[in-house]
Amino acid sequence: QVQLVESGGGLVQAGGSLRLSCAASGSSSRFNAMGWNRQAPGKQRELVALITNGGTTDYGDSVKGRFTISRDNAGNTVYLQMNSLKPDDTGVYYCRTWGPGYNYWGQGTQVTVSS
Repeated sequence: QVQLVESGGGLVQAGGSLRLSCAASGSSSRFNAMGWNRQAPGKQRELVALITNGGTTDYGDSVKGRFTISRDNAGNTVYLQMNSLKPDDTGVYYCRTWGPGYNYWGQGTQVTVSS
């Protein structure tokens, strides 16, 4: 059974940094695309960043230039380095992995940015 375990969330002041990690397990093969989405109170879940198996990345417009997604060599752990954080970045951050025939989400980790 595939599991995604997120860590690294917390409370930080505006302008600060956090690094999120997501460890995926339960598959005998390398996971396909992995990424992060977030959901702020009263808002829809939105894409933050993704990275494909080949290393191609994409970012939501609001985080471009501030956040960086990366992946370990084994391909089963994904990281999100978040710099220059803003109060609007507050929300629950969810790790996700998807590919042909599968789509899994983590439980989420809370990120709170104070002004």
